Amino acid sequence: MTVLIRDLRSDDPADAEAVVRVRRAALPFMIATPAGIAFEAVCHPPEARFRVLVAEVDGTVVGTAQAGFAYDSPEPGRAFVNPYVDPAFRGRGAGTALLRAGEEYLTEAGASALFSWVLDEPAHTAYAVRRGYERRRSAHFLRLDLTGGLPEEATPPPGVELVPASVFADDPRPLYEADAEATGDEPGDIGAEMSDYEDWLRTVWADPTLDRELTVAAVVDGEVASFSAARTDGVDRYGTAMTGTRRAYRGRGLAKLAKNASLHLAREAGYREAFTGNDAENGPMLAINRWFGYEVCATEARYVKEAGGS
Repeated sequence: MTVLIRDLRSDDPADAEAVVRVRRAALPFMIATPAGIAFEAVCHPPEARFRVLVAEVDGTVVGTAQAGFAYDSPEPGRAFVNPYVDPAFRGRGAGTALLRAGEEYLTEAGASALFSWVLDEPAHTAYAVRRGYERRRSAHFLRLDLTGGLPEEATPPPGVELVPASVFADDPRPLYEADAEATGDEPGDIGAEMSDYEDWLRTVWADPTLDRELTVAAVVDGEVASFSAARTDGVDRYGTAMTGTRRAYRGRGLAKLAKNASLHLAREAGYREAFTGNDAENGPMLAINRWFGYEVCATEARYVKEAGGS
């Protein structure tokens, strides 16, 4: 059996559909759509050197991987490769072929360290160790049944207005500024400095899975103080892409207020499942999500190895 590794054909809807099928099978708690996959493959700047790899066996797509550089990190040479294989096709070499192809590509491009997310299950973590990776940190996927109860919608306090992201269609810079500040304070093992507004417009604002009607911002005195960004599959699955608050407004419950409004809008729009992800050390956000009723449905671990390692 031969495993063929190639790049995603971003202009081929059937290829994007196949990648969506693999990702949904491997990580059912992530939002994936054909339009989103095609967009992901082409939206990054050249310095990201980003590729969506596909593993094919006898003409069937059985796996995929994301490979690229963390170009917004202050530490140069940080790169990532995240392979996913349809569980029905595991054990046939597709994951190894994807990982090897990603590693070779990134190393040749100058990567100094390779990071990869691995499901925190014995078979997956043991494989990462055999490939020379070392564990760094972990993160949880959480799920909420939107057909059940939600906390009641709270009335915003005086001076606070809740608005959908769509009201910023003509000038989304206020959302960018809030996102940049909140992202810079996110816990993680690869730092991020979001300083390019045009890049944010291309890679975040233009993402077809970003639902601007369900993304909610808390505005205080004309400034976006907090926000909860929503991604959807257009059918029944909703995901929180990011919830954050600017430093000057923290401790006032604005993130909870914005996220609660977004969840209620999602349920009214017919979405039945809500997903989110939190770094295991992000206690404040984990506490907020427990308050909403989210439950951990899976855990990932971040592994890293120095480029050129065995």
